[in-house]
Amino acid sequence: MARIELKGISKSFGAQRALRDLDLVVEDGEFFVLLGRTGAGKTTTLRVIAGLEKPDTGSVAIGNRDVGGWTAAERDVALVLQQYSLYPRLTVRGNLEFPLRSRVRNFSEEEIAARVQKAAQTLQITHLLDRKVERLSGGEMQRVSIGRAIVRQPSVFLMDEPLSALDAKLRESLRVELKKLHSDLGATFLFVTHDQVEAMSMGDKIGVLQQGRLVQVGTPADIYERPLNTFVARSVGSPPMNLIDGQLSGGMAEIGACRLPVRAAAGAGQAVTFGVRPENVVLESGAPGEARIFDIEDQGVIKVLSMDMGETRLHVTVPAGTHVARDEVVRFGWKPERVLTFDPQTGVNLALA
Repeated sequence: MARIELKGISKSFGAQRALRDLDLVVEDGEFFVLLGRTGAGKTTTLRVIAGLEKPDTGSVAIGNRDVGGWTAAERDVALVLQQYSLYPRLTVRGNLEFPLRSRVRNFSEEEIAARVQKAAQTLQITHLLDRKVERLSGGEMQRVSIGRAIVRQPSVFLMDEPLSALDAKLRESLRVELKKLHSDLGATFLFVTHDQVEAMSMGDKIGVLQQGRLVQVGTPADIYERPLNTFVARSVGSPPMNLIDGQLSGGMAEIGACRLPVRAAAGAGQAVTFGVRPENVVLESGAPGEARIFDIEDQGVIKVLSMDMGETRLHVTVPAGTHVARDEVVRFGWKPERVLTFDPQTGVNLALA
């Protein structure tokens, strides 16, 4: 069992508080993604689990055993970093063998060779085994870095933004490979990132971290469709959710002079913030809303429109074949059943309050 459980974890560095009473559960065999902006506490969370940082308060359990008094070496976890942490003068084989030659492991040469070969085959780097690390590309080096973790056969993989230094095409390729690796190994993966595309495409579950606190945990669909508050709503989705201030009146959203139908979890006359994803805004003649197109971003299969409705900027996605022009005035509506309402003061989703 490699279930991870953090209870009441707080950690400060001088006057800076990195984690605030953090509770987190990662189930055995789960691919859990911790999503947060720079400084949210993602790396500190990993280092606390790995035993590289001691929390000020709270407990850490791995496999239902309290590991608070265990050293990093005793915790059976592997930490994969954004920086490759490889020995440049060694070959790929030498780097993969290195963690197995620790005095505390005592593996035979046959076992070391077998583990290195299996890891190399899994990561498709067998042809690189005798090449010096300094002659590898960024993607190859990251595969070797992951291989150094695999050869140990840990019960938990902790990954600290391992793809962020790679180009977009390579990131996409390695995302797929990491998911397959997770499936093949059946181990517990905790992957941290600031990239919402990585979080949505890779995680069985996502935890959204804000200033050292876990705001919401759920499946990618839960986080996307039922965000707990406006922070979570804007953390996932590209372009992000439109947030528009207005009020409710007779089943209609009143936004300035515009009235749009809505199915809302709020009382009539109440001031609210309406949330609508760009794909749920519809351009059509005769629709109740009017806006002027500010910008058009062609993304191949879709276009992303930036539109101004008075002082409000909206983002809308439309099919690539939609014919529109900058400064054109268009009519728009939205899908009422897909519109969320948030408290304008606290940002809380009123349907989940």
